[in-house]
Amino acid sequence: MPKLTITHHDRDSAGLTYVYPVISRRSGGLSIGVNLNPNHACNWRCVYCQVPDLVRGSAPAIDLFQLEDELTGLLADALHGDFYQRYELPEDQRVIRDIALSGNGEPTSCREFAAVAGIVGQVCAEFDLFGTIKLVLISNGSLMAKPAVQRGVAHWSELGGEVWFKLDRATADGIRRVNSVNLTPAAVLRHLEISARLCRTWLQSCWFAWDGAAPGADEQRAYLDLLAEIRQRDIPVGGVLLYGLARPSMQAEAPRLSALPPGWLEDFGGRIEAAGFAVKVSG
Repeated sequence: MPKLTITHHDRDSAGLTYVYPVISRRSGGLSIGVNLNPNHACNWRCVYCQVPDLVRGSAPAIDLFQLEDELTGLLADALHGDFYQRYELPEDQRVIRDIALSGNGEPTSCREFAAVAGIVGQVCAEFDLFGTIKLVLISNGSLMAKPAVQRGVAHWSELGGEVWFKLDRATADGIRRVNSVNLTPAAVLRHLEISARLCRTWLQSCWFAWDGAAPGADEQRAYLDLLAEIRQRDIPVGGVLLYGLARPSMQAEAPRLSALPPGWLEDFGGRIEAAGFAVKVSG
């Protein structure tokens, strides 16, 4: 049985298809992940992604009955079994912080996304978890204009959930370089506004060194300028989850990427706070 740590995020650690346990830096403890992309397919290809054999594409058809059984079983094990002892978790991590729709690709590319949100709600009700854990959708936000995705996000909001919306860079060149997609900052802002008006939304931003160099002043300024536009347009963003590299990338660019010094992230986090946003920094 592998020991769970912030650097060990093996989606197969529990031997299940859709559900897996991880220790999350951003959640601050045990997160129950729901992987809607077991085919390792995503419509983006972020250079820091730790998913091996990543391919372009969408989520496959999901066996909703199996997903419900796996989620119910893992929660029962964590709440009433010897889960924490088997995974050698310290006492301060022996609590479920959240259930996260995440995994090996973009979860909203799943055709059954809205139904999955409903299943998570049903299982949480069975275990009386509402008000004790968070429900998190980790998304690149690129599919927010789709009505089916909006229905799922709206239901996620009804359950008390929140969205962690990816915003790694705020220039077209930066987005292309880091996320491997041709997307303008204006398009990102449109998708963000849809998400934030449907459901409580935080930005999640990964910053790292490339060939030993920190992101340039132009990228930093563009990011802060985009935050200023978010405030000007009164888009209700909860804050920014600012984080660095803790696990090795599985993409071709991996040898060129490295973690920034903690002080760099703290300093940039201070500039984000000065722009009027709550910020949580994790190295």
